[in-house]
Amino acid sequence: MAMSRRQRAWLVRVVTTAVPVVVLVIVVLAADWHAIQQAFFQPDVAADLFPRIVTVGVKNTIIYTTFAFVGGLAIALPLALLRLSPVRPYRWFASTYIELLRGVPAIVTLIAVGFAIPIALDVRVPGKYGPAALALALVAAAYMAETIRAGIQAVPRGQTEAARSLGMSSARTMVSIVIPQAFRIMIPPLTNELVLLLKDSSLVFVLGTTAETVELAKYGREAVSKTFNGTPLTIVALLYLALSLPLTRLAARLEKRGAHPR
Repeated sequence: MAMSRRQRAWLVRVVTTAVPVVVLVIVVLAADWHAIQQAFFQPDVAADLFPRIVTVGVKNTIIYTTFAFVGGLAIALPLALLRLSPVRPYRWFASTYIELLRGVPAIVTLIAVGFAIPIALDVRVPGKYGPAALALALVAAAYMAETIRAGIQAVPRGQTEAARSLGMSSARTMVSIVIPQAFRIMIPPLTNELVLLLKDSSLVFVLGTTAETVELAKYGREAVSKTFNGTPLTIVALLYLALSLPLTRLAARLEKRGAHPR
């Protein structure tokens, strides 16, 4: 007997739910949990990591992320305005920058800022966090510029027309009317970009770090090489989650709040 559409939908739901559950049960029953615990969950190894993994690794990760986000935002806003400019060379410059930095892996930009440009131009970025933070900011700016551009274009044109009818100049309208409304739209995706920067900070190891500037991921890798155990990686993963989950939840909440009309 042929099944109705409702019966077929119910069968699909049952199968798609049952198959992952069965696979999960098989994995749980077949896994050697003692070996897993010995390899990744050694309490004594985890205890030896604290408090330095927090006071050094987490602190430096937050510093790199904060500097890169603030610098990226400062670069991205002018880029977005150039991208929207009626002057064609400005648009070409912004588009080229955005496409180039988004198309090149972040690790290549880090190497260019940290090694290639200083060697070629004999110019060095000051500060122990400077080269890595600048490279991450340049990459982040390319992504944030498109987010800002989309946010500006999402503001109703009537807002601009009303401001211009009151005698405001184009620049005053953009600064006082459009950008403040656009940032309300942009906050959720910018928060997601902050989370991506948090994880991209793990790439700064290519520039070389000292005991004072080592970030969380490299701190974990060095601990693994010393202990020959995977527990430091487990702790690093948990600390990254502790940093990123509040941000992702904040982004989701802001996005949900922004979906409701005023």
